[in-house]
This record gives sequence, structure tokens and C-alpha cells, in this order.
Amino acid sequence: MSPTLLLLLLLTASPTGGQGTAGCWTACQRHVRDQDLRGRVCRLCITAGRGDAWMEALAGAKADPHAQAALRSALTDPDWRVRWGALRVQARGSGQSEPRTLADWVAEAPAADEVAACVTAARAAALSGQSTAPFLKEAGARGPEAAARVWGRRDAVRQVLEVEVYAEAPAPRGEALLHLATFLGQSPARVLLAAMARRPESADAAAASALLWVADKRGPSVGRMLLLEARPEDQLLINRLFAVYSTQLEALGKGLASSDLTERRGAVQTLRQYGPLARKELERALSDSDAVVRRTAARGLAESEGLTLEEAAARGIREASADRARRRVWMEAAAVGTGCEDFLLAMARDTGVDAASRGDAVAALVDCDARRGERFELLSPFLRDAQAPVRAGAVRALAMPRSRLGDEAVAAALEDPAPEVAAAALRVVGEQRQKHHADTVVALLTSTSAEVREAAVRAVERFGRAQDIKPLAQVLQTDPTAAVRVAAAEALGALGGPFAASALSQALKDSDAHVQHVARRNLARLGFSP
Repeated sequence: MSPTLLLLLLLTASPTGGQGTAGCWTACQRHVRDQDLRGRVCRLCITAGRGDAWMEALAGAKADPHAQAALRSALTDPDWRVRWGALRVQARGSGQSEPRTLADWVAEAPAADEVAACVTAARAAALSGQSTAPFLKEAGARGPEAAARVWGRRDAVRQVLEVEVYAEAPAPRGEALLHLATFLGQSPARVLLAAMARRPESADAAAASALLWVADKRGPSVGRMLLLEARPEDQLLINRLFAVYSTQLEALGKGLASSDLTERRGAVQTLRQYGPLARKELERALSDSDAVVRRTAARGLAESEGLTLEEAAARGIREASADRARRRVWMEAAAVGTGCEDFLLAMARDTGVDAASRGDAVAALVDCDARRGERFELLSPFLRDAQAPVRAGAVRALAMPRSRLGDEAVAAALEDPAPEVAAAALRVVGEQRQKHHADTVVALLTSTSAEVREAAVRAVERFGRAQDIKPLAQVLQTDPTAAVRVAAAEALGALGGPFAASALSQALKDSDAHVQHVARRNLARLGFSP
């Protein structure tokens, strides 16, 4: 084999345990003895890109005794995929179904080939999610006979597949475990625990990786699989698995603390495979700055409990010990897709939920795509709610889509006696730059509520009117609340001009260090050196 060809085979070898180019080439070289025929068909492993391409070519050469001998030889290959591939091409060539061709082969296999044939049948059936009996049910007269023969050798089949569960190469382990569990009609966790009882603790890393593969491909998480299957007598074996997974969870926990967003997203996605075992790490990820990480963590926590995301979110929102930020995370996670509006409305209408969370649910409706044209009708009851946080949430949700009725509701909310409602209205007025409310907004710079005054400053900044610099300078100089003065300094930096610069210069002597810092930064932004 040329160095170039060898390199190509290595680069295209399957990373998931399938034949791949390298496996295809090796199998073809092993079974095709005739040199001329080998030269013609083995290259198909590279050019056709399918592991059974060389067998397809052999099946088409029915008059060539060398080709037929190579196909018969393929049925003895140590790799079950090669054996199954040979049977499949025979089935296509004869016009029979694959189960029937398989049943005929298993029923007729000599004693020396019996185990290999039974393993092939068990794994071929498992590929379709069935054990051999139902898979071979429609295989003709020999189907029951073949199924009985396979089941009669179930211990031998189990032993062969268990060896693959503990294979040195990690790729085949999980598939072998899943196939064995399907064949025996048991859960992967139960099959693995039985296998572990017959093997030393030093082999536990292989067992743990096999179950983790199943969790990744089929679910549920390894933690949930073990919890569902655990019996008192399994405690020692489960503790052995936990010891392996604990080391992996420690590494993933460090990944959650990474400044690299891609690494954090990858870590939290992997944590979902551990389920209840990773509860501490998933809970921590709910506080991540990235929405994707938070949503993934929430989904992982829901799965670990065997709940839908909506069920877990509803429980998290109603949890008495949860703070508002945590409830918002659960709301954000569940309010996605087609169920967004229904979920949020259910939370908003539930008087058993605290008023702040009900308001957050109403406000989040703005992000739902359904029934946008009917948004005001949906919000109307909440605009009249007795609880101020709910009214404030409804006002925030009026930000879009904008409508005449919505504008009227925002105008009314500016006069609401509850500070959070007026502040919500000011945010909408500012975002939509409703300058016809400018005089009202400027008047609210002297409100008795710091929350309202800060929201008014932010709205004035969005208007961008030079005539508002003087009242903003007055706020920066006299407002008793540092957060309001910070907002005023930021607004003056955005509006600019000599009067704004003068006000910012005076703020360098403010009693609050944060106000000083913001003033200094905005002076530099305007081109002045403090």
C-alpha cells in the first residue's frame, strides 16, 4: 500500500466504531483473494464512501466464482458489521427481505459458526430497536427456528457483547451495551451492573463510558438510569460508577468556570448526560451570564427529575426559597418555541405565584411570536391587576408591537401611583422615543421615587434633546441617590456639549466613588482630560 493511500485510510477511518474506510479496506483485503478482483473492488472503499461498496460489487458478479467465494468468506469475518453487510447485499441480490436472509443463514449455520451468526442476528435486530424474536417474526418459515437458536445461545451472545463493552477502544463500548440490553430486553443500566459484578474494579472506567454513550445517544442520563434501576444489593457497584463519574464531573465543573463561552456551553451540554449526579454543577450553571448555558442547565435539571422543562420551570418559579433572579431563569428557559405564550400566561394568571414573578411572566410575553396582533387584548386584564408588579410587567410588554391602545395604556401608566408601574412606562416611552411625552418625563426627574427618577433620566437620554441637558445637570448635582446621579452622568456623556462637560467636571467631587468614576469616563469620552 502506498504511503499516500495509507494516510487517506487513516484520515477517513470511522471515529464512531463503524467500519470506516480503513475497516472496509482491511475486510476487503482479507476476503478477496483474487488479485485482479481485489484491485477492482477494494478501491471502492475509498471512491464510493460506503463500507459495503466492495460487497455490492461482488454480489453483482454472480458468474465470478472468486467473487462469490469472497462473499461467503465475508460471512466469517470477526467484525459483525462485515457479516451483516454481506447478508444485506445477498438479500438485495435475491429479492428477499433482510430478516429472511438472516433467518436462513442463522438456521443453516454450522456449529462452528453458530455463535457468530447469533451475535450478528442479535445486533442486526438491535439496530432496529428490537430483540431477535420480533425482528425475525416476518422472516418466513425459518424465522421462529432462527430466533429460537439465537435465544438458546444467549449466554454466548452475552459474553461476546460484554467483551466489547469492555473493549480497549472506547468507540464500540456503548453500542455493544445498547445492543446487549435490547437483545436481553433489559435496561442498559441493569445489563451493565450485571457485567460489572463479574469484573474487577480496575475495568470500571470502560463500563462507565459505555453507559455514558447510551445516555448521550438515547437517554435518559446515567444518573437517572441508575436511580431507576438501583436495588439495595447494587449499592457497591453503583458507588464504583459514581467514583468514576465524580472525577469527570470535577473536570466539567472547571469548564463551567471558563471564560471561553464555547467551553462553558460544551461543559453544560455534557453535564446533561449525568443527570442527578450533576445537580450541583447544573444548579450553578443557572447563574451563567449566557442564556444558552442557562437554558441547557435548566433542561438538564428537568431531565434529571424526569420532568418536562415546563413542569420543572413551574415548580422552580413556585419554589418559596428561590429568589427573583432564579425564577426569571426558569421562566426564560421554559418560554421558548410554540409553548412560550401558553406557559407565560399560565404563570401570570396563577395567583399562587408571587406578584413579582407574575409581572415578569407578563413582561416576557413580548418575546413570544404567537398572537402578536392580539397582544393588547391579552395584556388588558393585567394592566388592571391589583398587584403593581403585574401592572408593571404588562406595561413592559407593551414595548412591541406598538399600537394606539398600547400608547394610551403607557400614557396612563405614567400617572400610576406605584413607582414600578411608572418606571416601566418610562422605559417604554424612552425605548420608543415618544417625544410627545418629553415634558411629562422631565417633570418626573423630581419624583419622590428614586426608581422613577432613574427611569426618567434614561428616557431623557434616549430623546437626545439638547434642551434637557440643564435639568440632567441639576439631577447630577442634587439628587440624593447615587444610582440616579450615575444615570445622569451617563446621559450627559451621551448628549455632550460644553454645559454637559461642565456638569461632569463638577461631579468629579461627588461624595460617591462610582459617580466620580462615571463622570471621569464620560469626560474622556467628550474629549476632556479630568
